[in-house]
Amino acid sequence: MARIVMTDDGIVFDGATLEERPLGGAETSFIEMANALAARGHEVLVCNKCEAERVHKGVTWRPLSQGVPESADLYIPNRGDRLIRLCPNARRTIFWIHNPAGYLLKWRYQWKLALRRPVIVFSGASHASTYPAWGFAGGRETVPYGLTDLFCHANPRDQAPPPRVVFTSNPMRGLDWLLDIWERRIRPAVPNAELHVFAGTATYGAAGAAKAGRMGVVLDKAAAMSDRGVVLRGPVPKTQLVDELAAARALLYRGDIGETFCSAVAEAQAMGVPAVLGDIACMNERVIEGETGHCLKGDDAFAEAGIRILTDDSLWRRMHLACLEKQRSWRWDQAAAEFERIGDLASSSPVSATQ
Repeated sequence: MARIVMTDDGIVFDGATLEERPLGGAETSFIEMANALAARGHEVLVCNKCEAERVHKGVTWRPLSQGVPESADLYIPNRGDRLIRLCPNARRTIFWIHNPAGYLLKWRYQWKLALRRPVIVFSGASHASTYPAWGFAGGRETVPYGLTDLFCHANPRDQAPPPRVVFTSNPMRGLDWLLDIWERRIRPAVPNAELHVFAGTATYGAAGAAKAGRMGVVLDKAAAMSDRGVVLRGPVPKTQLVDELAAARALLYRGDIGETFCSAVAEAQAMGVPAVLGDIACMNERVIEGETGHCLKGDDAFAEAGIRILTDDSLWRRMHLACLEKQRSWRWDQAAAEFERIGDLASSSPVSATQ
């Protein structure tokens, strides 16, 4: 067993938050990694902006304001520059990032990375390509996000479902564009199609509240399109999202240059939901082209592929089965095993951390 310390200084959450309300991909992944490392037998302490100390699924959550231990077998600061130099006597350090890495080129990151030399972990090849070779690092590794077990037990469907499309990402990541494509091309071709939008500011905590004005414009547009099959549902917890994905026929999503993994697509694919994506950033890493969906350039190609999946039952079922067969094998346990490898935990002996 190794002693692992993880830190985050973003929004307020703890291990139970994932079961209580919607969360963004970075926060979800942070919780899942902590849980997976604990399940593999490690002693895991998370210091973040949680409201009070608690133990959940074997992970100890503690307010960051109470301080961070001086030492650990593995220290995992999550994305923030103020965290990099904490836990100074950790045997190994992994700096885990979730956004395009251009922000690491700011001086306040570079000097700390130069001194600490952590291994920087990216979530995919596209993500890794956003950090230039000259940027400071003690190593570079790619570990895709795991799949939450909740999404990995869907059964094959004998019949194609009605033409219900889901959008489950940040509304600022292409929802306005999708609504236009829906109104001009998809809905006229499939008059009984519905687009269910599971999106809102609540997913992103204080950061979402700060962007409520811009998000609100897009969400208001979606709400005004109820007569064109658009149903504004709002964000939902993962436990409910599973049922919603089970009833969906397709996920349509353009993608965004700021996307580095896209758990929304990964979860839908694991549930057997074919996806049509725009060929932007990491999107082509989330589908197996022509087998579990499409990743395409151009509005026309996107609309035509979406219409085919919504109207061709045999095509849908072939892609549905391919999703179930090929897109749900990488779980958080495998991702945690990769962090063990990077942290060289197999040969570590627990250290005494200052509490």
